[in-house]
Amino acid sequence: MTESNALLQVQGLSIEVLPGKHSAQAQPLVQNISFSLKAGEILALVGESGSGKSITSLALMRLLPDVLAIRAGSVTLGDTDVFALTERQMNDVRGRQVAMVFQEPQSSLNPVQTIGKQIGEVLQWHQGLSGTELRQRVTALLQEVGIPDPAQRIDWYPHQLSGGQKQRVMIAMALACEPQLLIADEPTTALDVTIQKQILSLLNDIRRRRQLAILLITHDMGVVAEMADHVAVMRHGQIIEQERATDFFRAPQQEYSRQLLAALPDTSRFLTAADDEPLLRLQNVKVWFAQRAGILQRVKDYTRAVDGISLDIRRGETLALVGESGSGKSTAGRAILALEPLAGGDIHFAGQRIDTLSSKEFLPLRKKIQVIFQDPFSSMNPRFSVRDILTEGMQALGVGNDDADREQRARTLLEKVGLLPEHLDRYPHEFSGGQRQRLAIARALAVEPELIICDEPTSALDVSIRGQVLALLQQLQQELGLAYLFITHDLSIIPQIAHRVAVMKDGRIVEQGPAATIMTAAENTYTRELLASVPRLLDPANG
Repeated sequence: MTESNALLQVQGLSIEVLPGKHSAQAQPLVQNISFSLKAGEILALVGESGSGKSITSLALMRLLPDVLAIRAGSVTLGDTDVFALTERQMNDVRGRQVAMVFQEPQSSLNPVQTIGKQIGEVLQWHQGLSGTELRQRVTALLQEVGIPDPAQRIDWYPHQLSGGQKQRVMIAMALACEPQLLIADEPTTALDVTIQKQILSLLNDIRRRRQLAILLITHDMGVVAEMADHVAVMRHGQIIEQERATDFFRAPQQEYSRQLLAALPDTSRFLTAADDEPLLRLQNVKVWFAQRAGILQRVKDYTRAVDGISLDIRRGETLALVGESGSGKSTAGRAILALEPLAGGDIHFAGQRIDTLSSKEFLPLRKKIQVIFQDPFSSMNPRFSVRDILTEGMQALGVGNDDADREQRARTLLEKVGLLPEHLDRYPHEFSGGQRQRLAIARALAVEPELIICDEPTSALDVSIRGQVLALLQQLQQELGLAYLFITHDLSIIPQIAHRVAVMKDGRIVEQGPAATIMTAAENTYTRELLASVPRLLDPANG
């Protein structure tokens, strides 16, 4: 799909891994892909991790690592053949004509430089601005992307900003020299639903005002439906389907495209809450962190991360704890695990009060209450094999008769979560993101728990992998009678996974009840704002 009036034209692009110590021959990564993009349009490039989306975007910017090479094809920006430019000429193109916004702003911003200095570097390089003129231009950019009090915050450092504000700074940096093309690589994946909506609205507004072309790389089909004019689906390094967005969502042509849409949660059916006695009960739980000041570090005030919440979780049910970052969700989970001391209230598990137990007294409960973290890779020892990862907890908590019994249990666990017994001798880096999350689930199950705290376990997963992990959690719940505290900011998955929902804001629960009630007839204004911010697919009937 190429057009003569396109701003960006990619024709027959192929990228390969150069021969090295792991392979004597070059290995193809991207194969013969073509697409085009006009000024003022948004093209969504979608597909699972490893499909070649981000590699394609790096090729457009001429930022491929040394181990990768362009094998064939061309990239034309306006009348410019990008691959024919020298590196010095390409430096003038980057930032001035084409800019990029990355997935994780925290790792893209320099922590020891103010945001004003980092944005200003782009303007100094490309436009030669300095002094008062430079500061005024940076302040105007911060104002354009919605940073409050830009004249003061220009001197702030990245750690002083929220996640959404950091992403706005990245957008300001990308737009500083008024490029024609913006490449946005998963720009909202790690953001809360309300912040995501703000960022997407900002990008849409800027693209209309500036006639900016946007190549949007994402795996969130709700975002695609709300933002994109055209959709290109990548799989195994190839574009297998390109359509107008309305046509794509109405009638996708490829089976893989239909699978992507079918993997989205069904928001029309809800799980029914159980009516058993609570397995876990929190009553007026508070977790406060002291704010200290002065030479003597006296307590000046408290940060009320969790400020008097009460909730129940019954055996065999899932309670979804939802809210924005900083609302106290994860702190509540850590308090249940006895990783944060309480400032007030009490926690009961299976009828026993557990918040007053010593570390030694709490140890038997480590078998009964387990946790699955958001990023399984960072929560696993990279030097441990899968065998070590699965059997370490068993040994520490006295599960299994001997080493042979524990290894057999590990093999059974791998099969239960959809992995293979021969994976026992592999290491975490040898698995995909979805496989690592399955491994994290197996580790949690290894000590035969009754309650698992799932802290954003699917937020970084592709839509189809997310669907598989959610289905696995449901299956294990039905087979083993597990209870889940499912901490998430992704409200779209609640109908599939949760029986009941509790909504947190500023350390308090503002509303809770059955999932169907909260999702369809929420009473609290904040809950309704969260629900209104969830990206939704196009209605096929209306296009």
